[in-house]
Amino acid sequence: QVQVVESGGGLVQAGGSLRLSCATSGRISSPHVMGWYRQAPGKQRELVAAITSGGRANYGDSVKGRFTISRDSAKNTVTLQMSSLKAEDTAAYYCNVKQGYGWQVEYWGQGTQVTVSS
Repeated sequence: QVQVVESGGGLVQAGGSLRLSCATSGRISSPHVMGWYRQAPGKQRELVAAITSGGRANYGDSVKGRFTISRDSAKNTVTLQMSSLKAEDTAAYYCNVKQGYGWQVEYWGQGTQVTVSS
């Protein structure tokens, strides 16, 4: 069983920056994908950014150029650096780990709240 724990959320003014971290414990096999999703009230959960065990990253259109995902392969941790934050970035952010054939096995953290004041 893999445990996923997020940290780093909080309140920030528009235009500011925030960094989210995701720590994992347990056995994570390769290949795998680690990523961040977010969900605002009344909206569906959406991909923010993800990075594969090979280091390939992809981003949601709304955050491209503003957010950067990185990983520590030795520790199986992933970080999301968020800059130029906007009010519409306000959401609960969840860390996700996918592994196994077809990414059928996945684990979620409990989420961390990010609130951007305008």
